[in-house]
Amino acid sequence: MGNIRYLRSFLAVAHHGSFSEAAEQVALTQAAISFQMRSLEAELGRELFDRSGRLAILNAAGRELLPDIKHLVDMYDRLKLPRGSPGELAGAVSIGAVVSCMGPLAKVVSSMKRQHPGLDVRVLSGKASELAGKVEAGDLDAAFVVESRRKMASTHWTPLYEEPLVVVASPAAAGDDALAVLAGNPFLRFDRTQRTGRQIDRVLRRLGVVVNDFLELNAIETLVELVRQEVGVTLLPLLNGANWPASADLRVLPLPDEAGHPARSLGMLERRDHARQDITREICSQSLAMFRQRMQPLPA
Repeated sequence: MGNIRYLRSFLAVAHHGSFSEAAEQVALTQAAISFQMRSLEAELGRELFDRSGRLAILNAAGRELLPDIKHLVDMYDRLKLPRGSPGELAGAVSIGAVVSCMGPLAKVVSSMKRQHPGLDVRVLSGKASELAGKVEAGDLDAAFVVESRRKMASTHWTPLYEEPLVVVASPAAAGDDALAVLAGNPFLRFDRTQRTGRQIDRVLRRLGVVVNDFLELNAIETLVELVRQEVGVTLLPLLNGANWPASADLRVLPLPDEAGHPARSLGMLERRDHARQDITREICSQSLAMFRQRMQPLPA
């Protein structure tokens, strides 16, 4: 199936924008990749790339063919999947997760691999925006991420659960309610380059609260630990399974009604046309059950 190899090489070049980087991904030489792409263009009767030095960027014809070529490769991969007995899961799948989802996902995957020896699941963690980009590019089959306002026709979103935004402070922090705590103490902010950080910023502006920014980090548990050490206060999603409300050295305060009960939504983003949807569907189902068991009631 030489043409399938050419199509895989095409997808690698389309993703990396470079023959040399694509060659590393598919374990060929740069010259071999270049030959394959010339052959593919000759067979299809059109140029597919704008070539400039080491760069090889898809032109209009290449961009038009990209979804169909992805579909063909996925269909071929589906044909190669082993045919096991009814109910048996087998084959390879790659799935990503933000840090807060990683624990339950890893437990689910570990259990499924014991039940289905023919199952090969690669799990990796990362930031929501990075993982979503990998799903859209075809580098991941699915990812557990924070929901984005931007929707892509090539992907499907399955909601899993929501985490309400709450104020987290130490018992010694000044203020009796959420707004007073936010206004009266150093503010530990979650990274505004991330989806959750941007949502937190919108909530603060909606409430009209002027906070005293002290530091900004991309690590929720680190921010909570700094709150325990009385460095400042923060506004964060109440993580699924977190024991913050029961902790003696933390105060978890709900936002006032005028905030509109904001919450971040987490779910599974997956490509619509990938060949292993039976596996990702089962991972999603078992993970949802585990997330529901871990849910914490919102503090009064």
